[in-house]
Amino acid sequence: MHAIEIDHLTYSYPGAAHPALQDITVCVEQGDFLAIVGNNGCGKSTFCKALNGLIPQFISGDFSGRVLACGLDTRTSDVGALARKVGYVYQDFENQIIRPTVLDDASYACQNYAMPDYKGRGMAALERCGLRGRESDFIWQLSGGQTHLLALAGALSLQPDVLILDEPIAQLDPAHADRIYGVLRELNERYGKTIIVIEHHTEYIADFCKHVMLLKEGRVQWMLPTGEALQRVEELQSCNIFPPQVTLAAWRMRQAGSLTVPRLPATISEGREVFVPRADPAPAPRPAAPAQGETVASFQDVSVAYRSVKGEPHKVFDGLSLAIHKGDKVALIGSNGAGKSTFMKLLVGLMKPSAGTVCLHGRSLRDVRPEALSREVSMVYQNPEDMFIKDSIEKDIAYAMEARGVPDAAGRTDRLLERFRLSGLRDRDGRLLSGGQMRRASLAIGVALDPGILLLDEPTANLDIATRKEIMRTLEDLKEITETVVIATHDMQLVCEWAQRIIVLCGGKVVADGTRDEIFGDRALIERVGIRPPEIFAMGQALDPAALCYTIDDFLRCFEGRKPV
Repeated sequence: MHAIEIDHLTYSYPGAAHPALQDITVCVEQGDFLAIVGNNGCGKSTFCKALNGLIPQFISGDFSGRVLACGLDTRTSDVGALARKVGYVYQDFENQIIRPTVLDDASYACQNYAMPDYKGRGMAALERCGLRGRESDFIWQLSGGQTHLLALAGALSLQPDVLILDEPIAQLDPAHADRIYGVLRELNERYGKTIIVIEHHTEYIADFCKHVMLLKEGRVQWMLPTGEALQRVEELQSCNIFPPQVTLAAWRMRQAGSLTVPRLPATISEGREVFVPRADPAPAPRPAAPAQGETVASFQDVSVAYRSVKGEPHKVFDGLSLAIHKGDKVALIGSNGAGKSTFMKLLVGLMKPSAGTVCLHGRSLRDVRPEALSREVSMVYQNPEDMFIKDSIEKDIAYAMEARGVPDAAGRTDRLLERFRLSGLRDRDGRLLSGGQMRRASLAIGVALDPGILLLDEPTANLDIATRKEIMRTLEDLKEITETVVIATHDMQLVCEWAQRIIVLCGGKVVADGTRDEIFGDRALIERVGIRPPEIFAMGQALDPAALCYTIDDFLRCFEGRKPV
């Protein structure tokens, strides 16, 4: 039986030069767990919004063909009826949270349908998502990961037959990401729900999904079983999708002639059967620790607590002390709710500590207005659309410079547009760009005033792997623009390949501060804080606990393929 049937679907946004979806004919079987992959802008989100009637009933445009969701025609069926069949958790899931308390929000959709058991349905959904005990909490008491789980609970409360999630783990720490996928697996295997995810993290696809659909320029290239799909390394990479690092390592060995297995491994357990340590591993070059520069920012016994409507204030930091030095390339890591965003807001003056002192170049920020700091420190927000206030990115980039009378603001704007490869998009509204374009534009806005310190909150969230790599190249280019960069992130590949210093936050304090070897080599720390090293690091540790492999190149220096018997 088909959960979704699509027949010759073509769709164009109003005024678009080319269709976003082109002549798609495909079926999704009931009980499937399908991953939709493709580079940014290929039509993944548009495709999913056509599955529950949002396109074309709420998002207008040129629509032809037919989409049946659980037997309902999405073009003619009532959207309310479709919502009970096809649940949706959006990429910007915060916009789905509309009620003040947890249970109220989880049960709201059911109450809206006048279901007599709406509270019971909400409680059951919270239980399934690991939020039991939080039902009376206010929304703002939840961490980002818990809020994402609440959005999922709100969709689950209607008990839909199909559940769609757009980038379900993009901004989550490993524990919350595992929880999300654990819930999805249970829904799929125990309750027979059809699950559709838009996902860039192929290691999760390998572990959880049954099929993979590749979209390219609005067309379905193929839909294959996951194991077969991940074997198509070259085709995937040509579409800016990177298979699991374990798969890529084996593929590179096979390309070099040192591995002859017919099927590439896709998980660590499969990798155990393929790889062995080299008898004479090549020494891996270790980056030299940079010389410590002058202190440009410091936190001295800083405490921060949010007032609660009920109960005790929520304490984020409790006696936090650390220093940031000129030239530092810092990765700030920790679970959702550890205080990474709060750290950055304190440094740009958007928040004031409850106790202690935050200093910039030796000056306390307690009585300094945020706008007075804009030339010294700049913050690029986790959601890049928050950086856009004008109707074009050219105006957004120029705005701060023009407001402060910076000489040759127009010329500098042109140079920034060129540096960040945005010249052809200068007249576009930033909110209408693709994810990667948004990130580049927000970075250009962030560095417009030549700040000495640049703060980036989750700069690679919601991006495909290729665009993440592009952002990493852009970060390398920033060395010529700004001296000191601090990134808050869950992206451990970014941490391992870019950061020279890693600061780990947990329980309101700095629990570790050091190089990647010092952080990832400490197993007790990793377990305590819930850090998830890159998959290739975990693969190396599974084969040799002494191995510290942060990249595929590191892994190839230490391991080889098993010789055929």
